[in-house]
Amino acid sequence: MNQIDKQPASGARRLTAGYTLVELMVALFLTTVVVLPAVWGLYLNGQFSFTAMANYQQLDVKSYMALDLMSREIRNSSQLTSYVTNQSLTFFNNYANNGAGQTTVIVYDSTAGTLKLKRTGQADVTVLTNCDSWSYQFYKRAPDMNSFTTNIMFYPATKASECKIVQMSWKCSRPIKGSKMTSESVQTAQIVLRNKTQ
Repeated sequence: MNQIDKQPASGARRLTAGYTLVELMVALFLTTVVVLPAVWGLYLNGQFSFTAMANYQQLDVKSYMALDLMSREIRNSSQLTSYVTNQSLTFFNNYANNGAGQTTVIVYDSTAGTLKLKRTGQADVTVLTNCDSWSYQFYKRAPDMNSFTTNIMFYPATKASECKIVQMSWKCSRPIKGSKMTSESVQTAQIVLRNKTQ
């Protein structure tokens, strides 16, 4: 048997050979075109999700802190003295400042998106930022006991002196990484003026 007979056929030799440079470049190009955008999309989606969760958490914490501050002032108030529709509420507490009384005003600035607490003789406190809307309703002392529903309903108050319960609602939002997508937090609370006697 001569030396030529020992060499494998060209087809068998091709099966044992590696990739050519052209095949490797085509595979690398296809991987870049198909896989890289998918991985980049997953990365961006994860970034948006984590930012949205952080926004929700921060907005909720700020809303709870604002509710705590405002509800403390409203509960201790003796009466609602005046209001400007969806802009401000003015309360008076007969028992504050060693009986001298204290006026508390909750002011909403729609341009700045802030909700502030102003008290007599004290520095203003910004209780909410990124506030898109703030609204309220007033209710009288006596509930509607003739209602057949399971919820206790209160009669709306027509003037400030009748107010015993204040229901407030607000919505705060924050953009996600500068895009049009936003995280929103909506809160509603009913607060009773405990010191109101009439």
